[in-house]
Amino acid sequence: MAIKFGTDGWRAVIADDYTYHNLSIVTQATAQWIIDEKVTSNGVVIGHDARFQGRRFAKHVACIFAAMDIPVKFADSIAPTPAVSWAAREFDAVGIVITASHNPPEYNGFKIKAPFGGPATPNQIAEVEARFNSFNDSLKPDSFDSYISKGAIKEFSLTTQYLQLLASKLDLKAIKNSGFKIAHDPMFGAAKGLLTKLLGADQVLEIHGEFNPGFNGQAPEPIEKNLDELPKVIIKHECAAGVANDGDADRIGMFDERGEFVDSHKLLSLLTKYLSQQKKMDGSIVKTFSTTTMLDKQAEKYGLDIETTPIGFKYIAEKMVDGDVLVGGEESGGLAVKGHIPERDGLFIGLTIVEMMVRSGKKLSELVQELTDEFGSHRFYRNDMHTSDEKKKAMMAYCEDKKMTEIAGHTVTEWQFTDGVKHLLDDGSWLLVRPSGTEPVLRIYAEAESIGKAKSLVKHATEKTNSF
Repeated sequence: MAIKFGTDGWRAVIADDYTYHNLSIVTQATAQWIIDEKVTSNGVVIGHDARFQGRRFAKHVACIFAAMDIPVKFADSIAPTPAVSWAAREFDAVGIVITASHNPPEYNGFKIKAPFGGPATPNQIAEVEARFNSFNDSLKPDSFDSYISKGAIKEFSLTTQYLQLLASKLDLKAIKNSGFKIAHDPMFGAAKGLLTKLLGADQVLEIHGEFNPGFNGQAPEPIEKNLDELPKVIIKHECAAGVANDGDADRIGMFDERGEFVDSHKLLSLLTKYLSQQKKMDGSIVKTFSTTTMLDKQAEKYGLDIETTPIGFKYIAEKMVDGDVLVGGEESGGLAVKGHIPERDGLFIGLTIVEMMVRSGKKLSELVQELTDEFGSHRFYRNDMHTSDEKKKAMMAYCEDKKMTEIAGHTVTEWQFTDGVKHLLDDGSWLLVRPSGTEPVLRIYAEAESIGKAKSLVKHATEKTNSF
């Protein structure tokens, strides 16, 4: 099997391609990159999420690093990915997370976090991949316990320190005094129990917080269709909001007090307004290619610079490290803000939105409505279309050649090619067609003034793909 990193890490099916042997190849390559490129002299910080065999895989990885004379700090319990990213920056180390994020339960993975506290850059990942062929099969690490006794591996309370970090950056006192009840669905993942630890059991109503490495058979991705129970809990218990996190707690989904889903586009726009207008912070907006144009309208009105990157949070992280970024985010629920780490952090973002609610004295639904009143309605729809490679390639060629000039009764006025092909339409709506690089899937995204219109744009592109 050809091991290949995706938008954030290497992921594969456990016992199929995710084997101890392949994990050894990836770990050795990462260790050799650290050594050859003198990335850091402070070693690695290793954490794992709640997936099947996560701790055993993490221990295996730790022993390989130790055998290659790289010091290891090892999380003593399940840890969110943003906690590892923070620790990488805090200790000037490389972060390693054994996680497959929001992938289905049969997957596990390997994420690399750079010493700046965010995803390793595309160039850094390429350097790691270039070393896969240098695997040393004769390397035989000692046991985890032996490295612990020698001090080559040191366990520490990473999650506890991470919670202390969040407490220092958020106005938890105001949130607690508000009396708001918050429903939390960690989706059986690394965020389980953490919101409760921050705010208390009397304020947080958690569901799906037990240890369940199989995630009850569902991919732990915090999108509306995967969160049927959360809005019911919000309404039944009269909660002010609902927060959902993915398997490693770097992504977020939210619901308002009525049980209505608030997507990542709206969350980004809320964060932009809160930080720039209420907290009077400055900086630019960085968004990925599939994210709402409401942010462009906000940038113009608020006098902020805005930049669009290819899809993948690693591109946003680079901008946050190199420049002055106020808000950065992507359509898939990965959001980051100035003053924290250049990394997605689902818990921090969720509590920042709750803090905004408390300070404004407004319900989440009211804050979202204010955005609509100010910048117009922006509704988003996406279809991950499973199709053949032949149809996928034919549709992409059709789009790249600018042959789709009319979509669902609207004229295409401009084509953009940052990542896939985006069609800008005469009424301000848009349609993006983008191929998956790893499977026969065509991702079709649309934004329009109504959900019905967004769906009609996606339907048009879906039917065109099927016609090839």
